[in-house]
Amino acid sequence: MKIFVPALAAFALTFSGISAERTGAIPLGRDGKALNLGFEDGTLKDWTASGKAFQGQPIKGDTVAPRRSDMKSEHDGKYWIGTYERFGDDAQGTLTSAPFKVTQPYGSFLVAGGSFENTRVELVRADDNQVFFKVSGNDSENLRPVVVDLQPHQGKEIFIRIVDQQSGGWGHINFDDFRFHAQKPEFTNAVDPAKQLADAPPPMDVVKFAGLSPEDAAKAASVPEGFELKLFAGEPDVKQPIAFAMDDRGRLWVAEAYTYPRRAPEGQGKDRILIFEDTNGDGKFDKRTVFIEGLNLVSGLEVGFGGVYVGAAPYLMFIPDRNHDDVPDSKPEILLDGFAYQDTHETLNTFTWGPDGWLYGCHGVFTYSNVGKPGAPDSERTRINAGVWRYHPTRHKFELFAEGTSNPWGIDFDIHGQCFIEACVIPHLFHMIQGARYERQGGQHFNPYVYDDIKTIADHVHYAGNKGPHAANGRSDAAGGGHAHAGLMLYQGGSFPEKYDGMIFMNNIHGARLNMDIPERQGSGFVGHHGPDFVKFNDSWSQILNFLYDQDGSIYMIDWYDKNQCHHNNVEGHDRSNGRIFKLVYNKQKWTPIDLQKKSSHELVELLSNKNQFYARHARRILQERGPDQSVQSDIRDFIQNAKNETARLNALWALHVTGGLTDAEGVKLLENGNEYVRAWTIQLLCEKDAPRPELLKHFAKMAAADPSPIVRLYLASVMQKTPPQDRPPVLKNLLAHPEDANDHNLPLMYWYAAEGTVSADSQQAIKLLSDAKIPKVRQFIARRVASKAVAQNN
Repeated sequence: MKIFVPALAAFALTFSGISAERTGAIPLGRDGKALNLGFEDGTLKDWTASGKAFQGQPIKGDTVAPRRSDMKSEHDGKYWIGTYERFGDDAQGTLTSAPFKVTQPYGSFLVAGGSFENTRVELVRADDNQVFFKVSGNDSENLRPVVVDLQPHQGKEIFIRIVDQQSGGWGHINFDDFRFHAQKPEFTNAVDPAKQLADAPPPMDVVKFAGLSPEDAAKAASVPEGFELKLFAGEPDVKQPIAFAMDDRGRLWVAEAYTYPRRAPEGQGKDRILIFEDTNGDGKFDKRTVFIEGLNLVSGLEVGFGGVYVGAAPYLMFIPDRNHDDVPDSKPEILLDGFAYQDTHETLNTFTWGPDGWLYGCHGVFTYSNVGKPGAPDSERTRINAGVWRYHPTRHKFELFAEGTSNPWGIDFDIHGQCFIEACVIPHLFHMIQGARYERQGGQHFNPYVYDDIKTIADHVHYAGNKGPHAANGRSDAAGGGHAHAGLMLYQGGSFPEKYDGMIFMNNIHGARLNMDIPERQGSGFVGHHGPDFVKFNDSWSQILNFLYDQDGSIYMIDWYDKNQCHHNNVEGHDRSNGRIFKLVYNKQKWTPIDLQKKSSHELVELLSNKNQFYARHARRILQERGPDQSVQSDIRDFIQNAKNETARLNALWALHVTGGLTDAEGVKLLENGNEYVRAWTIQLLCEKDAPRPELLKHFAKMAAADPSPIVRLYLASVMQKTPPQDRPPVLKNLLAHPEDANDHNLPLMYWYAAEGTVSADSQQAIKLLSDAKIPKVRQFIARRVASKAVAQNN
């Protein structure tokens, strides 16, 4: 029996949303003794179990919170039933109570777990075995009360049946503590079965295939007219591909993740990197090289600067191959450590080179990293637990570029250098801005004075129903397939029909398809509209993790390929035998052999205007590797002046910067350029190494007042966060004088993030900014921050 000190019990129950009436009567068995319907003797006494799901039950204590910071078990007493806690989502079975007589008009119990019909709690009449009440969970681990009207069954015997007949994501049931009540109890967070039924997601999706051979998987996919999906490589030649990159010869560097989901002891890693090459252009690899073995928990890689950058928590490593002979020159060099792996599917991932010459990557929300050079103290480290980071390959500097979202596993830049990522669980699409804070799946921002964060740009979600993202797994065909995404690419390859230029593609894990979002410029940012699904793989095992377009504009995709679609820590729960690489080609696009490293620097400059951004990106990085060259910089300056379009002009601006040729004097001239993105990027690039110099601050203040572009004002707000707080007011005052920015998606909050440091440091400046500001949200936040500072000082 569960005994509480009354006052503490009332407090605890109210705090958790469960009223004190949960202290109702415990049903009695046929022998007149209280039944073990709350499991407080630590056994399944008075219950009969079948199947594996209920072996090792009940569960003692809250085992949810240690593995998920966003949920708790919320059980009553010491013990409860949770079928995930022993065997994950794969095991199935039933748990049936002894019969008992209904002696009071109402009953209640706690339920959580999957929302499926096959994960449910039933109340059954003992005389005819008819189910008269049933309820499922809400795709949450938090147990919530359910109230049952038992008046029609008073005096009759009933029993409880807990059912877990579901495998896969949320294929489990949680239960605790059945009780009788003399009056209908009131619970603030009670599950309403009628509403649950009305809110039920659509029926399960029908997927044609599962577990296909690599060749059949390519044939089974549905692609747009004119496209062909080819099998480039499949098991046994590639298995568990988790990340890949494309080098200057169009070859694929693929990381195989055999160690996941648990990091092996040091020196016992099994991961490796392979190089795949198509030497005859038939769309299939014909040369495969093992570059390195024995890596541990690999999750990301990118090629450049005479080697390979590899993410393998806790490390960001560099494996040198400066003579390009596909053999490591030495052991991996540890560039950074402190990348955590509490949640091993939220580690550093999907590396890509940014237009500014930095290596960019993503990081998940439930992994808590403290990154720095080996041996660095905390004061020289950077915390990150969600968002986008970047690392400079020659200055060896690490930064948190933007903070927030969930578990992004895909990042790319559009032709204007705007950064986009996909996310899971929370809305799926974000325009990432340097210094911005974004909606989080869980946890708090590092700065407690953020007050509000920037939300998704998508005007839709890819899951069905209104019960949250998990409830619609496997039920969201019409909406886009589900909430879980991996890989993101803005197509800029030049060989697809024009309607696909600039479209945002991301893979939908549960939907086994490539979603397409259509970005539309709006103010300082974008709105992402729902486009038609691009590719449907028609295979429930399909799990594309990333994709890249090549020198011909065709797309390569790596497929993890596994029956299991969700992360868990069961080593045996992943199929290590599978893996595929596909190639999507339009209109029988011919293959072009290339080796951009063999081109002269002047030839590389010419590639900056190529419609296929593969060439511009690789050319820019190679020019950066080669370092400053006055002759090349002169070519680039001419290119900026004479470029035929803004894309080529921006590519040249970025190339001038990464080769060390952008001076303050040149930058000041470019701040008057007719293109808003050139002006905006010049602001950022001039302040990449140092805070704005006094002369630049004067120009920035004028631009903050007079520049008509919200993009320019966005970049000014970003760079203010890198400016000493005492030097920000002239620019801030002019930014906050734009009432037309009050409803912009980004600007009010970006202005606040820039102003907070000044408001915190200087109360007089805070009052001046408050009196002059024309942005209501910023006025509100300034006042709030001043008040919080005053309270802190008075205390």
